[in-house]
Amino acid sequence: MKVFLRKRAVPAIGPRLNQWKGARASQVSDQRQQARREKLVSRGRRALRVGQWIVGLAALAWGLTIITREMGPVLQGWLEIREVEVEGIHHVTKPEVLQRLVLNPGMGLHQVSTAFLAERVRTHAWIKEAKVERRPPHLLHVTVLERTPAAIIRIGADHWLSDEGGYLLAKLGRQDDQTLPLLTGLDRQAIQRGEARVRNAVQSGVVLAKLMAITFDGRVEIDLANPSNVVASANGVRFQFGDDSLVDQWERFRKVKPSFKTASSDGRKREVSEIDLRYDNRVIVRERV
Repeated sequence: MKVFLRKRAVPAIGPRLNQWKGARASQVSDQRQQARREKLVSRGRRALRVGQWIVGLAALAWGLTIITREMGPVLQGWLEIREVEVEGIHHVTKPEVLQRLVLNPGMGLHQVSTAFLAERVRTHAWIKEAKVERRPPHLLHVTVLERTPAAIIRIGADHWLSDEGGYLLAKLGRQDDQTLPLLTGLDRQAIQRGEARVRNAVQSGVVLAKLMAITFDGRVEIDLANPSNVVASANGVRFQFGDDSLVDQWERFRKVKPSFKTASSDGRKREVSEIDLRYDNRVIVRERV
Protein backbone atom coordinates (compact mmCIF):
# COMPACT_ATOMS: atom_id res chain seq x y z
CA MET A 1 0.00 0.00 0.00
CA LYS A 2 1.34 3.30 -1.10
CA VAL A 3 1.62 6.06 1.35
CA PHE A 4 1.08 9.55 -0.02
CA LEU A 5 3.08 12.21 1.74
CA ARG A 6 2.31 15.95 1.36
CA LYS A 7 5.32 17.95 0.52
CA ARG A 8 6.13 20.84 2.78
CA ALA A 9 6.06 24.27 1.19
CA VAL A 10 9.46 25.71 0.77
CA PRO A 11 9.61 29.41 1.77
CA ALA A 12 10.71 31.79 -0.91
CA ILE A 13 14.25 32.78 -0.67
CA GLY A 14 14.73 36.53 -0.32
CA PRO A 15 16.69 39.14 1.54
CA ARG A 16 16.78 38.59 5.26
CA LEU A 17 15.03 41.20 7.38
CA ASN A 18 17.14 42.72 10.07
CA GLN A 19 15.05 42.41 13.24
CA TRP A 20 17.61 44.09 15.43
CA LYS A 21 16.76 47.57 16.75
CA GLY A 22 19.61 49.77 17.55
CA ALA A 23 19.91 52.74 19.93
CA ARG A 24 18.46 55.19 17.36
CA ALA A 25 15.20 53.25 16.96
CA SER A 26 14.77 53.07 20.74
CA GLN A 27 15.31 56.80 21.02
CA VAL A 28 12.61 57.52 18.41
CA SER A 29 10.16 55.31 20.29
CA ASP A 30 10.87 57.12 23.55
CA GLN A 31 10.33 60.49 21.87
CA ARG A 32 6.96 59.38 20.54
CA GLN A 33 5.84 58.20 23.94
CA GLN A 34 7.00 61.46 25.50
CA ALA A 35 5.06 63.48 22.90
CA ARG A 36 1.91 61.46 23.63
CA ARG A 37 2.32 62.05 27.36
CA GLU A 38 2.83 65.80 26.85
CA LYS A 39 -0.24 65.96 24.61
CA LEU A 40 -2.37 64.24 27.24
CA VAL A 41 -1.01 66.56 29.94
CA SER A 42 -1.77 69.61 27.76
CA ARG A 43 -5.33 68.44 27.21
CA GLY A 44 -5.75 67.87 30.92
CA ARG A 45 -4.46 71.34 31.77
CA ARG A 46 -6.77 72.92 29.16
CA ALA A 47 -9.78 71.06 30.54
CA LEU A 48 -8.78 72.14 34.03
CA ARG A 49 -8.59 75.81 32.98
CA VAL A 50 -12.00 75.60 31.30
CA GLY A 51 -13.44 74.00 34.40
CA GLN A 52 -11.94 76.73 36.57
CA TRP A 53 -13.51 79.41 34.35
CA ILE A 54 -16.90 77.74 34.51
CA VAL A 55 -16.71 77.41 38.29
CA GLY A 56 -15.54 81.04 38.58
CA LEU A 57 -18.35 82.39 36.41
CA ALA A 58 -20.90 80.36 38.30
CA ALA A 59 -19.56 81.67 41.60
CA LEU A 60 -19.60 85.25 40.26
CA ALA A 61 -23.18 84.91 39.07
CA TRP A 62 -24.21 83.45 42.41
CA GLY A 63 -22.40 86.26 44.23
CA LEU A 64 -24.04 88.96 42.07
CA THR A 65 -27.43 87.39 42.70
CA ILE A 66 -26.88 87.45 46.44
CA ILE A 67 -25.55 91.03 46.34
CA THR A 68 -28.43 92.23 44.18
CA ARG A 69 -30.95 90.59 46.47
CA GLU A 70 -29.36 92.01 49.58
CA MET A 71 -28.51 95.43 48.12
CA GLY A 72 -31.72 95.83 46.10
CA PRO A 73 -33.51 98.01 48.66
CA VAL A 74 -30.39 100.14 49.15
CA LEU A 75 -29.93 100.56 45.37
CA GLN A 76 -33.61 101.37 44.97
CA GLY A 77 -33.40 104.14 47.52
CA TRP A 78 -30.14 105.51 46.15
CA LEU A 79 -31.46 105.75 42.55
CA GLU A 80 -35.04 106.72 43.36
CA ILE A 81 -36.49 109.39 41.04
CA ARG A 82 -37.11 112.38 43.26
CA GLU A 83 -36.99 115.20 40.73
CA VAL A 84 -38.04 115.66 37.09
CA GLU A 85 -36.55 118.58 35.18
CA VAL A 86 -38.24 119.73 31.95
CA GLU A 87 -36.43 121.97 29.47
CA GLY A 88 -37.71 123.71 26.32
CA ILE A 89 -41.40 124.14 27.19
CA HIS A 90 -43.30 127.31 26.29
CA HIS A 91 -46.87 126.38 25.44
CA VAL A 92 -46.74 123.03 27.25
CA THR A 93 -46.79 122.95 31.06
CA LYS A 94 -44.64 120.75 33.27
CA PRO A 95 -47.69 118.94 34.78
CA GLU A 96 -48.71 117.95 31.24
CA VAL A 97 -45.29 116.39 30.68
CA LEU A 98 -45.39 114.60 34.04
CA GLN A 99 -48.84 113.26 33.22
CA ARG A 100 -47.45 111.55 30.13
CA LEU A 101 -44.39 110.14 31.90
CA VAL A 102 -46.61 108.15 34.32
CA LEU A 103 -43.91 107.66 36.97
CA ASN A 104 -44.91 105.51 39.93
CA PRO A 105 -43.86 106.60 43.44
CA GLY A 106 -40.49 105.16 44.46
CA MET A 107 -39.50 104.23 40.89
CA GLY A 108 -35.73 104.14 40.32
CA LEU A 109 -33.74 105.56 37.45
CA HIS A 110 -32.54 102.06 36.53
CA GLN A 111 -36.13 100.86 36.13
CA VAL A 112 -37.24 103.24 33.36
CA SER A 113 -36.71 103.09 29.60
CA THR A 114 -35.72 106.54 28.37
CA ALA A 115 -36.79 105.76 24.78
CA PHE A 116 -40.23 104.60 25.94
CA LEU A 117 -40.72 107.70 28.11
CA ALA A 118 -39.67 109.99 25.25
CA GLU A 119 -42.25 108.33 23.00
CA ARG A 120 -44.91 108.99 25.65
CA VAL A 121 -43.98 112.67 25.85
CA ARG A 122 -44.20 113.01 22.05
CA THR A 123 -47.88 112.07 22.17
CA HIS A 124 -48.60 115.66 23.21
CA ALA A 125 -49.87 117.67 20.23
CA TRP A 126 -47.45 120.54 20.83
CA ILE A 127 -44.32 118.43 21.24
CA LYS A 128 -42.36 117.61 18.09
CA GLU A 129 -39.27 115.99 19.65
CA ALA A 130 -38.44 114.73 23.14
CA LYS A 131 -35.36 113.33 24.86
CA VAL A 132 -35.23 111.75 28.31
CA GLU A 133 -31.95 111.35 30.25
CA ARG A 134 -31.02 109.73 33.56
CA ARG A 135 -28.91 111.94 35.80
CA PRO A 136 -28.02 110.00 38.95
CA PRO A 137 -28.69 109.81 41.70
CA HIS A 138 -32.23 111.23 41.67
CA LEU A 139 -32.85 113.41 38.56
CA LEU A 140 -34.75 112.59 35.37
CA HIS A 141 -34.12 115.26 32.74
CA VAL A 142 -36.58 115.84 29.86
CA THR A 143 -35.77 118.06 26.88
CA VAL A 144 -38.58 118.91 24.43
CA LEU A 145 -38.86 120.76 21.14
CA GLU A 146 -42.27 122.31 20.63
CA ARG A 147 -44.03 122.81 17.33
CA THR A 148 -44.29 126.38 16.04
CA PRO A 149 -47.76 127.78 15.15
CA ALA A 150 -47.78 128.66 11.45
CA ALA A 151 -51.42 128.94 10.36
CA ILE A 152 -55.05 129.02 11.37
CA ILE A 153 -57.22 126.34 9.78
CA ARG A 154 -60.91 127.09 9.63
CA ILE A 155 -63.09 123.99 9.72
CA GLY A 156 -66.77 124.88 9.72
CA ALA A 157 -67.25 127.54 12.37
CA ASP A 158 -64.19 126.51 14.40
CA HIS A 159 -60.61 127.67 14.12
CA TRP A 160 -57.66 125.37 14.76
CA LEU A 161 -54.08 126.34 15.40
CA SER A 162 -51.70 124.38 13.16
CA ASP A 163 -47.97 124.14 12.57
CA GLU A 164 -46.40 124.26 9.12
CA GLY A 165 -46.64 120.48 8.80
CA GLY A 166 -50.42 120.35 9.20
CA TYR A 167 -50.43 119.08 12.81
CA LEU A 168 -53.36 120.49 14.78
CA LEU A 169 -52.07 122.07 17.98
CA ALA A 170 -55.15 123.50 19.68
CA LYS A 171 -58.78 124.25 19.03
CA LEU A 172 -59.55 127.97 19.22
CA GLY A 173 -63.28 127.63 18.73
CA ARG A 174 -64.67 130.76 17.12
CA GLN A 175 -61.63 132.78 18.11
CA ASP A 176 -59.02 133.68 15.53
CA ASP A 177 -55.45 134.93 15.31
CA GLN A 178 -55.14 137.63 12.67
CA THR A 179 -51.35 137.47 12.74
CA LEU A 180 -51.32 134.03 11.10
CA PRO A 181 -52.49 133.11 7.57
CA LEU A 182 -55.96 131.59 7.30
CA LEU A 183 -56.39 128.28 5.46
CA THR A 184 -59.86 127.09 4.44
CA GLY A 185 -61.49 124.41 2.31
CA LEU A 186 -59.98 121.38 4.07
CA ASP A 187 -61.98 118.28 4.98
CA ARG A 188 -62.58 118.01 8.73
CA GLN A 189 -62.09 114.26 9.07
CA ALA A 190 -59.07 114.18 6.76
CA ILE A 191 -57.23 116.90 8.67
CA GLN A 192 -58.07 115.34 12.05
CA ARG A 193 -56.84 111.93 10.85
CA GLY A 194 -53.66 113.56 9.64
CA GLU A 195 -53.86 112.25 6.07
CA ALA A 196 -50.70 112.87 4.05
CA ARG A 197 -52.43 114.68 1.19
CA VAL A 198 -54.04 117.17 3.55
CA ARG A 199 -50.80 117.81 5.42
CA ASN A 200 -49.04 118.37 2.10
CA ALA A 201 -51.71 120.87 1.17
CA VAL A 202 -51.21 122.72 4.46
CA GLN A 203 -47.44 122.78 3.94
CA SER A 204 -47.86 124.26 0.46
CA GLY A 205 -50.36 126.81 1.77
CA VAL A 206 -48.03 127.96 4.56
CA VAL A 207 -45.09 128.37 2.12
CA LEU A 208 -47.28 130.35 -0.29
CA ALA A 209 -48.60 132.55 2.53
CA LYS A 210 -45.04 133.42 3.60
CA LEU A 211 -44.13 134.43 0.03
CA MET A 212 -47.26 136.55 -0.38
CA ALA A 213 -46.67 138.28 2.96
CA ILE A 214 -43.35 139.60 1.62
CA THR A 215 -45.13 141.47 -1.20
CA PHE A 216 -48.53 142.33 0.27
CA ASP A 217 -49.53 143.82 3.57
CA GLY A 218 -52.38 142.41 5.61
CA ARG A 219 -53.52 138.91 6.27
CA VAL A 220 -53.20 136.16 3.66
CA GLU A 221 -56.18 133.85 3.17
CA ILE A 222 -55.89 130.69 1.07
CA ASP A 223 -58.71 128.38 -0.06
CA LEU A 224 -57.36 124.83 -0.53
CA ALA A 225 -60.66 123.15 -1.41
CA ASN A 226 -59.63 122.51 -5.03
CA PRO A 227 -55.97 121.49 -5.52
CA SER A 228 -56.27 122.34 -9.23
CA ASN A 229 -57.52 125.86 -8.52
CA VAL A 230 -56.10 127.21 -5.27
CA VAL A 231 -57.47 130.66 -4.51
CA ALA A 232 -55.56 133.12 -2.32
CA SER A 233 -56.19 136.73 -1.35
CA ALA A 234 -54.16 139.45 0.31
CA ASN A 235 -54.80 143.16 0.68
CA GLY A 236 -57.91 142.97 -1.50
CA VAL A 237 -56.18 141.18 -4.41
CA ARG A 238 -57.39 137.72 -5.42
CA PHE A 239 -55.01 135.14 -6.92
CA GLN A 240 -55.84 131.93 -8.78
CA PHE A 241 -53.29 129.12 -9.03
CA GLY A 242 -53.32 126.03 -11.25
CA ASP A 243 -51.86 122.51 -11.04
CA ASP A 244 -48.22 123.59 -11.16
CA SER A 245 -46.10 124.27 -8.09
CA LEU A 246 -47.50 127.20 -6.12
CA VAL A 247 -43.99 128.50 -5.57
CA ASP A 248 -43.20 128.42 -9.31
CA GLN A 249 -46.44 130.19 -10.17
CA TRP A 250 -45.77 132.89 -7.59
CA GLU A 251 -42.26 133.34 -8.98
CA ARG A 252 -43.81 133.90 -12.42
CA PHE A 253 -46.02 136.62 -10.94
CA ARG A 254 -43.09 138.23 -9.13
CA LYS A 255 -41.17 138.56 -12.42
CA VAL A 256 -44.00 140.35 -14.27
CA LYS A 257 -45.22 142.45 -11.35
CA PRO A 258 -42.99 145.48 -12.13
CA SER A 259 -44.64 145.80 -15.56
CA PHE A 260 -48.15 146.32 -14.16
CA LYS A 261 -49.64 149.68 -15.14
CA THR A 262 -50.81 151.71 -12.21
CA ALA A 263 -52.62 154.36 -14.26
CA SER A 264 -54.93 154.27 -17.27
CA SER A 265 -54.79 156.47 -20.36
CA ASP A 266 -57.04 159.04 -18.74
CA GLY A 267 -54.65 159.38 -15.83
CA ARG A 268 -56.90 157.72 -13.30
CA LYS A 269 -55.29 155.19 -11.04
CA ARG A 270 -56.88 151.75 -11.15
CA GLU A 271 -56.42 149.00 -8.64
CA VAL A 272 -55.76 145.35 -9.47
CA SER A 273 -58.55 143.11 -8.21
CA GLU A 274 -57.58 139.68 -9.54
CA ILE A 275 -54.52 137.93 -10.93
CA ASP A 276 -54.83 134.60 -12.74
CA LEU A 277 -51.67 132.47 -12.78
CA ARG A 278 -53.18 129.24 -14.09
CA TYR A 279 -51.60 129.57 -17.55
CA ASP A 280 -47.98 128.87 -18.41
CA ASN A 281 -47.53 131.53 -21.11
CA ARG A 282 -49.39 134.49 -19.63
CA VAL A 283 -50.57 136.22 -16.50
CA ILE A 284 -54.10 137.60 -16.59
CA VAL A 285 -54.67 140.77 -14.58
CA ARG A 286 -58.15 142.10 -13.90
CA GLU A 287 -58.66 145.62 -12.60
CA ARG A 288 -61.30 146.86 -10.28
CA VAL A 289 -63.72 149.11 -12.13
